[in-house]
Amino acid sequence: MLPAYITHADCARHEMGAHHPECPERLGAINDLLLVKGLLDYMHPYDAPLATPEQLARAHSSLYVSELMAASPAEGYHKVDPDTDMNPFTVKAALRAAGAAVLATDLVLSGEAPTAFCCVRPPGHHAERAAAMGFCFFNNVAVGIRHALSVHGLQRVALVDFDVHHGNGSEDIFRGDERVLMCSVFEQGIYPFSGDNVSGPNMINVGLPPRSGSERFREAVTSQWLPALDAFQPELIYISAGFDGHREDDMGNLGLVEADYEWITQQLMSVARRHCRGRVISCLEGGYVLSPLARSVAAHVKVLIGAD
Repeated sequence: MLPAYITHADCARHEMGAHHPECPERLGAINDLLLVKGLLDYMHPYDAPLATPEQLARAHSSLYVSELMAASPAEGYHKVDPDTDMNPFTVKAALRAAGAAVLATDLVLSGEAPTAFCCVRPPGHHAERAAAMGFCFFNNVAVGIRHALSVHGLQRVALVDFDVHHGNGSEDIFRGDERVLMCSVFEQGIYPFSGDNVSGPNMINVGLPPRSGSERFREAVTSQWLPALDAFQPELIYISAGFDGHREDDMGNLGLVEADYEWITQQLMSVARRHCRGRVISCLEGGYVLSPLARSVAAHVKVLIGAD
């Protein structure tokens, strides 16, 4: 029984123009380094399926989904917000990214895989119930979580988000849902300029000032996330895995390094072993400078699959 590695070639066909930071090369850089380090030898590869309308409707309004589909351009680009565009392949890529989270859920909860990493794009954690934004179209992790709750009958699912940007879309979808505990850590004062206000008892938001570095990041996780996760006792943990807090990534300014992503994954795996038989599903979010992105993902995956 090997951990799952879920991706699809369609995810590299979505692009938003030359020099856009959320580029297809992100997936190639990750895959290449995981291959070089031998980590893919310890994982079972799967092609991401297309998410179905029923699966999407658990996290998004049906009207939003249909309008987004209809907006797909036959050629060129269609602008969704100032930083987010669709090309003719975007919808299929977004359906694969959401479908990866659904497949990961089925594999892990059926016992076919102990953990899963979804190496997909576009990312998802800024996508709200009825709005695309911030490079995101469908909220991949949210689609997976709602599948776990609705189809597999789970009662307690944790979502942890360590992207440098606050996961406003995930918060919008899960606010007030007592079955989901969302723990997020992010840099204050940057896009999407949210997360500082407490929006419900199931939200553990930890905003950090710029240049916080490893010590403050780890202290926030240790003092605020871990007690809440232990009290919640999740049956499954999802990770919105963003690596743009790395000190070499100019999307943010937290000043993290690969060792921080290795450390936080170790903490989450420990929680998972205590409460949910080690079941963890990780979905790629941010990380835009290719070398630190690939190195950070490798550090994360090494722990996720137990190769450390």
